[in-house]
Amino acid sequence: MTAARNVVPDRDLKLQGHYAGICSRFAGFVIDVAAIVLLYDLIGSAVQFLVSTLSGHQFRINELPVLPWLLFALWVVLYCVYPVAAGGRTLGMAIVGLRVVRADGAHANAKQALVRLLALPLSFVLLGFGFWLILLRRDNRALHDRIGGTAVVYNWDARAARLRFLANQGD
Repeated sequence: MTAARNVVPDRDLKLQGHYAGICSRFAGFVIDVAAIVLLYDLIGSAVQFLVSTLSGHQFRINELPVLPWLLFALWVVLYCVYPVAAGGRTLGMAIVGLRVVRADGAHANAKQALVRLLALPLSFVLLGFGFWLILLRRDNRALHDRIGGTAVVYNWDARAARLRFLANQGD
């Protein structure tokens, strides 16, 4: 019920499809980082438990020199590339109502999602210059967006929110 009170149908419909700002993008990024770390830890613990149980010996992934970092990097790529290529958003983006699209507005593909992810560290270089572009450019595209040929736009079901808002006005 409280979510319906925060709906402003005219504003919500007008924002849909516009370039996303730095605050909503940062919120989605924080949610994604938390999800990546928590899910990796949860899945890693489950695998360690299963291997230890089945083999009868204590098994720790961290005891292997390179494997934890390799698995973590693979998990990050899988978490960030597949959902963007398949549906245009990660979990964090979905929660805050964002979508990654090509610069022309079409659906981003797997190659663009991968290039965008690989270019993300460049946005952190030189005191976050790549992220300053979000504030400085009209299209709010960060350095990794420009390299990947993508943009981040607002995209939530504003029409459904409007219908819920109108339905709750009768209460």
